[in-house]
Amino acid sequence: MKFRSSGIRILFTAGLLIAAEFAVGTLSARAATETSPIISSIGNQVQHKLAMLPWNGVFDNLEYQVNGSEVILSGQVLSEHATTKSEAEADVKHIPGVTRVVNEIEVLPLSGFDNQIRRAEYRTIFSQGDLGRYTLGAIPPVRIIVKNGHATLEGVVMNQMDKDMAGIVANSVPGVFSVTNNLRID
Repeated sequence: MKFRSSGIRILFTAGLLIAAEFAVGTLSARAATETSPIISSIGNQVQHKLAMLPWNGVFDNLEYQVNGSEVILSGQVLSEHATTKSEAEADVKHIPGVTRVVNEIEVLPLSGFDNQIRRAEYRTIFSQGDLGRYTLGAIPPVRIIVKNGHATLEGVVMNQMDKDMAGIVANSVPGVFSVTNNLRID
């Protein structure tokens, strides 16, 4: 393209610079809001490492959050599975790209009373026809956390009816002080 006057050339160049600056600004804003492939890869690897822990069962709840190259572990494990806390941290530290692991996993206190509630909650919830399917698999999608007589349902169910049913039957267990239904619908 040939320009006859320097004024037009200056305006054209300024227009290109403004367009380029807008494009770079838009890309930067988009990159800040999207999950980078590295963070997504770390998340997938953390999820896999936690799933492979040997004592991760229906009465344990392991969660994580990835902030850049930092991984924050949280949740609860039975005191009988206290080594799961340190094993989770050790396994996640070895993931390429992870620079720091914050281990906030709570080891639940040893309690015969809580163990009775756990067993009763398990029998009551999973004996319901449609809820029995959530006991299948190496890591159950529904987990029952009991601390000091208070029960919390964690995990994922297929629909609102299953979530509501689990909450209702969990509240019917004798001796439980309260039930918090944190089940999510997938």
